[in-house]
Amino acid sequence: MSRHFSPSRILRRIRKFFEADNIDLLAIVGPIKRYNREKFRADINAAPNVALLAIPQGVAYAAIAELPISFGIICSAVAAIVAPIFAGSRHTILGPTNATAFMIFSFFAAEQTLGLRQTELMPLLVLLVGVFCLVGALLKVADLLQYVSRSVLVGYLTGAAVLIMANQFKHILGVSAEVSALEPKNFIGLVSALFASVVATHWQPLLIGILTGLLYYGLRRWKPKWPNFAISLVIISVVFAFLTRNGGPFAELETFKTFTLQDLVPSLPNFGSRQIFDDISSLAAVAFAIAFLACLENTVMAKSIASRTGDRAEVNQDMFAVGAANVASAFTGGMPASGSLTRSTLNFDSGAYTRFSSIFAGLMVLFAGLIIAWLPSFGIGLIDYVPKAALAALVVAISIGIINPTNIRICLRSTPDDAAVLVTTFISTLIAPLHVAIFIGVALSITLFLRRASRPHLVEYEFSDEGELRELGEKRKRPNPAISIVHVEGDLFFGAAELFRSQLQRTAADPSLHILILRLKNARHLDATSVLALEELIKFMRSDGRHVLISGAPREVYKVLRDSGVLDVVQEGADRKKGESNIFLYRASNPNISTRDALKRAQQLLGGQKADIRIFYDPNKK
Repeated sequence: MSRHFSPSRILRRIRKFFEADNIDLLAIVGPIKRYNREKFRADINAAPNVALLAIPQGVAYAAIAELPISFGIICSAVAAIVAPIFAGSRHTILGPTNATAFMIFSFFAAEQTLGLRQTELMPLLVLLVGVFCLVGALLKVADLLQYVSRSVLVGYLTGAAVLIMANQFKHILGVSAEVSALEPKNFIGLVSALFASVVATHWQPLLIGILTGLLYYGLRRWKPKWPNFAISLVIISVVFAFLTRNGGPFAELETFKTFTLQDLVPSLPNFGSRQIFDDISSLAAVAFAIAFLACLENTVMAKSIASRTGDRAEVNQDMFAVGAANVASAFTGGMPASGSLTRSTLNFDSGAYTRFSSIFAGLMVLFAGLIIAWLPSFGIGLIDYVPKAALAALVVAISIGIINPTNIRICLRSTPDDAAVLVTTFISTLIAPLHVAIFIGVALSITLFLRRASRPHLVEYEFSDEGELRELGEKRKRPNPAISIVHVEGDLFFGAAELFRSQLQRTAADPSLHILILRLKNARHLDATSVLALEELIKFMRSDGRHVLISGAPREVYKVLRDSGVLDVVQEGADRKKGESNIFLYRASNPNISTRDALKRAQQLLGGQKADIRIFYDPNKK
């Protein structure tokens, strides 16, 4: 068996792949060793601000997903505690988010049979999300997220924000029962149901919603750094409790049902169920979509904060943390966790120094959740006084903040491709299920990227009288019609191989051409497809007694040719004992010397005894 394809060599490569950028299973150990009183003081001061935002947001996002609110509280606590153990980012706060919550809602709203078992299936769904993230981190999939255009996320979040606002208006108008009865499947159906139900609007929830919105925006303008979401919700709930203590017109207003300690007992995935594999099959697509979105959100958030701190974003390590947080949430009764931009930014702005601020905040949320669950045993249900209309108004306010006009304008004006991706993703979120819509945007983004990347730049060169390489003009003939120097620049991966092949074939079609010199100095990402195309070109030229030489090849190109075995094809006919070669490596000390050597070899192949070749190189010239 060839040494290039021996099993031991293949196994070494696989091991090397997994060892590179290895996932640290205890990323928290280093920060523990370096922890001190000053860092503790900074973290413990930041944690209450995060907790005060995480608690009402956990309630809100559980409400968006139409889950019991305990799911949001548990996820906010558990994800914030578990993720820092594995995360690469020190300011990341994980928990439920707007986009993932609404993806859950849209999926179960469309799949009505599964929707009847939503609470039962949630642990399995969250576990699948966690497993997808963990496997993706081990395979370094997070590195591929850089190929997903930011326009996809902007379009998706904008569309999701519009959907969330439309869905929350049924609570503000007090027509949730009427809208649900019409069973809307998408945005068009939801808007139609709202218009059909508007005649049944109740003034009480509308008034509560308007007052909540005014209070929230007023507090934001007065004290922007305060936890205004929580303050607004508490104030409106206290006012509502006062208005309803003796009955009155607000007594029939829809409120949330508080949870008890019994509700906090986790419902684990039932792996012994006869339909477990059917359930996994039904949930796999949406779980994959949520995992993808969670990792994409987390990566964008981590990089955004890293740009302010100077830290290096470790995207695969953070992806592993997202997976671990979701597995923990699945076994404790929570909903899917993702990187929260609002809570992470608040954590950083509050002066947090290390990942322990997230752990402290998670413990505070857990403690608050236990208090809320414990009070009903004394006849006190705090959540019972939270009007759905008030929380819906706050969710609408948050959703408005998700729509970023600056980002939308940049994406629309930068390039036609970005505009197409943004508009397509946005429209897809309104007419297709969200777990399908995001992949429509991703598929279009990657397609447009591959179209641009799959166009290598091939230019034929000649030597000037001064000895400099210059582009051969259309009106000038080759100084030596038997030799062509072709400069290849760009990506030569599988998507570009066919164009690479066709352009070289057009050059090789010239019957007067005997030697083709490929300058591969700036060629990148050769793979099997492009190497096969090169091999076919060499064999085609050689069948007519012609030759292909390679000059300026960097070490990466040489290694690919060597490992693939095509280097032997390239070197065929060159007597190594006599110092002959058909490939000439790039030298940083003089970039043109490899082309000079290739030209000498070309003259030798053509039968010339001497080659008068001048190479001009100015090391100060860029």
